[in-house]
Amino acid sequence: MNLAIVAAVVAGFLVVSPARSAGAANRQDVRLVLQITVDGLRRDLIDRYRQRFGQGGFRYLLDSGTFYANAHYQHANTETIVGHTTLATGAFPADHGMIGNVWYDRASGELAYNIEDPTHPLLPTRQDQRDGEQVDPAQQLARTQGRSPAGMLAETFSDRLLAYFGGKSKVFAVSGKDRGAVPMAGRAGKAFWFSTDTGDFVSSTYYYDEYPDWVVGWNVQRRAEALGGQQWQLLNDPDTYILGHQDDRLYETDLRGFGRVFPHRFAEADNPILPTQVLTSPAGDRLTLDFAKVLLRSEDLGGDAIPDYLSISFSGLDATNHFFGPSSLENEDMVLQLDRTLEDLFAFVDDTVGLNKTLIVLSADHGIAELPEYMAELGFPAGRLYPEDIVAAANRIGEVQFGVQDIVRFYYRPYLYLDAEKIEAAELQRAVVHERLAAALSERPGVALAVARGELSGPQATVLRQQIQRSFHPGRAGDIYVVQDLYWFNFDKGPVAAMHGSPWRYDTHVPIIFAGAGIPGRTVHRLVHPVDVAPTMSALLGMTAPGSAKGTILTEVLADDAF
Repeated sequence: MNLAIVAAVVAGFLVVSPARSAGAANRQDVRLVLQITVDGLRRDLIDRYRQRFGQGGFRYLLDSGTFYANAHYQHANTETIVGHTTLATGAFPADHGMIGNVWYDRASGELAYNIEDPTHPLLPTRQDQRDGEQVDPAQQLARTQGRSPAGMLAETFSDRLLAYFGGKSKVFAVSGKDRGAVPMAGRAGKAFWFSTDTGDFVSSTYYYDEYPDWVVGWNVQRRAEALGGQQWQLLNDPDTYILGHQDDRLYETDLRGFGRVFPHRFAEADNPILPTQVLTSPAGDRLTLDFAKVLLRSEDLGGDAIPDYLSISFSGLDATNHFFGPSSLENEDMVLQLDRTLEDLFAFVDDTVGLNKTLIVLSADHGIAELPEYMAELGFPAGRLYPEDIVAAANRIGEVQFGVQDIVRFYYRPYLYLDAEKIEAAELQRAVVHERLAAALSERPGVALAVARGELSGPQATVLRQQIQRSFHPGRAGDIYVVQDLYWFNFDKGPVAAMHGSPWRYDTHVPIIFAGAGIPGRTVHRLVHPVDVAPTMSALLGMTAPGSAKGTILTEVLADDAF
């Protein structure tokens, strides 16, 4: 064992759960890289519920790993695909190309869903492939069910791992969402995700010609359907919850009969909303874990000296946040039940691979804003800003200031795309129109700042503008980036009650935790960033970081002999 690690143990800094393998490992011993992403886990939620965590889940990571408590994304558009791809590549959206869950494709004149690829359709899991009731606003805009990493423009850690070990590493990613699995698997790995159409775990022809037998065996159990008519009940006695009084708020969402209060009853097995309700509960995370367990054992991950990679992205907390908000009783119970799910995961990994041979990295893709109505109750000036309001305002400005009717070609937050042909026909300079329209929009209620694409660099490059610039890809970004005011909701009308996606601290703040591989137990409060994760994982395995990575190595996790 490294002397530095011995000293840390003696000093009481490295605490290992008694149920875990006691021996520390170094990078030469790592057989499995386990990257966990909790969708929507704002960092302060860990502190809010920390005292009631068990010993083997979050507490195992916090006690025996290096916990970066002040980690913030540096880009502005804090969405699922953006955060996952940033964690996977160590690059900013401007480089990896995943600037949002959806963007406007000027060439086709249609919206582009981030990982949509019609050339690689979904592999069906059942002959009577059924159509579920899709309430995910981003997936609703996808034209086909084809999925692949073709739209990603940067190399991932998993790609680098495969190249470094001569293609011998096994690389898999599992998630409750397609956009939580595909970026983590990179171009060379395999991805599976939970289908809210069927309740099965699915993949596309990019990855397989047909499903492996173990996938067929898992799906034939119809695990999600078996939950029909059952209930999501509180894990603990209601009186023990911090947010027990926050269980019935009018501005929360009743998801097609799921209810606003506990217990939440799942629809019957034949109801197409059932898989979405399952995903919006601890049951969805448990199904994700169960599928990952079968994968890990069936594919013999960590079974030899060549390091393998498994990404697990838990999606339940994000769904719960969207419908009930982060300061709801549902949020509290989700995190506490996720703690149990993580404990189960770590125990399984210890039995099959050994935690002393596993490098664990946990983070989140983004945080979450509080419900605007909740903040208004607390005296904060918050409200809801809808796309039609922004489009109508921009069109009025275009007509009054420039004499151009319907100047907006498309808006999908945060980007406003203007009609270049109309601007040119009016013999106007596009840059001037962009800047003047952005300045006028910035005066609108609920809009903190609107920035034209030509204004992102130069002497006015404030921190906020730098965040927007890191989200800017010239071929995909719009002409004007619209930032909502603090705690203002900026999304479509519909079932979504709370939203992330802003550059404000509540959306950028996430945990980063490294555990295993001889990593000391400590909490670090210096400012770090999720782009640092991929370079640090690479350094721990002695590899060069992914080619487009912009982050730096988090040296606190490295043993002395790794410098």
